[in-house]
Amino acid sequence: MSKPSKGLRGARTLFDDFQSAHVSVTEIVHYAGQFLPYHRLFVWAHEQALERECGYKGGQPYWDETVDAGSFTTSVIFDPVFGFGGNGVGATRCIADGPFANYTNSLGPSYAINDHCIQRSITDYVSWAAHTQYRNRCLAMTNWLDFWQCVEASPHTAGHGGVGAQMSNPISSPGDPLFFLHHAWLDQIWAQWQAVDPVTRRGPAGMGGKNKGNLTLEFPGQPFPSDIPPPPGFPTSPPAGGGPPSANLTRPYDVPEPVIIGDPGNVTTLNHVLQMVGLTADRTVGEVMNTRGFLCYRYDV
Repeated sequence: MSKPSKGLRGARTLFDDFQSAHVSVTEIVHYAGQFLPYHRLFVWAHEQALERECGYKGGQPYWDETVDAGSFTTSVIFDPVFGFGGNGVGATRCIADGPFANYTNSLGPSYAINDHCIQRSITDYVSWAAHTQYRNRCLAMTNWLDFWQCVEASPHTAGHGGVGAQMSNPISSPGDPLFFLHHAWLDQIWAQWQAVDPVTRRGPAGMGGKNKGNLTLEFPGQPFPSDIPPPPGFPTSPPAGGGPPSANLTRPYDVPEPVIIGDPGNVTTLNHVLQMVGLTADRTVGEVMNTRGFLCYRYDV
C-alpha cells in the first residue's frame, strides 16, 4: 500500500486512488442500475493493480459472509495475523492490530480530504443480513430489477453495516481493504444469478433501473425485509453507539458532478459507460455482463 498515487484527488497511494475514484462517481453507482456492473469492474481493476503493481498472484478473494452472518465479531477474517486485523478501539474506532493498523487514509469520511486511520465498529446485528436466507431470497428473484434491489439492500448492508464505521460510509468506504472482499462476494451472487439463465440475464433484459441514485436514502439499506424476520432471540434493533463516521453527503466544489455517459433517458442500459477515472479503461455495462469475457474469471463455488 505504498505505491504512489497516479494523481487522483486527495490520494497519496495507489490504494487511495481506488477510494478517490469511488468518491467521484458515487452518485451514479449506488441506488442505480450501474451498482453491480460498476463494482464488478471496480473490484476487477483492483485485482489487476494487485497483480501488476504488487506482484500478487492469488486472485481476488471474496468473503462469503453467510459463514459469519450474525457473528462478525468472531470471524476469522478479523484475525490480526492471518486476516485483515480486528475491530476499532476507543473513541476513534481505529483498528489496533493486523496488517493495516498503521495505515493512514488521506480521504474521508465522505468527500473530505483528511488524514485518519482505518476505522471499524463491528456489529453482529447488521451482519445477520448476510444470512443464507437473505442471499437465497435474492437468488430466487426472476427479474433484474427485483434482484438488483434485493442485493443492494440485504447482502450489501451486511458487509458495510456489519463492519461499520468507515465501511458504513457510502462514499469513502473503499478506504477499508475489506470493501473489495465484500463486493467480490456480491459479484459472486450476481454471477450465480446470471448463470441460471445466461442468455436473458446477461442481455438487455438483465439490466435496467434508474441511472442516478439518491444518496440521501438510508445506506446501505434496510437489512431485514419484513417477510424474513431475524431469528428468535436475536436483537430486534441495532445496539447503541459505535456508529459510522459522519456522512456528509454534500458534494464539494472540487468534485464535479458525475456525468452519465450512454443512451439518453434515465434508464440504465447495456450501453452506459462505467467510468473508472484512470484506474483501468472505461467499459460499457454490456462488456462486463459476462465474467468470461475480457474480465476472464469465474467463481469456483
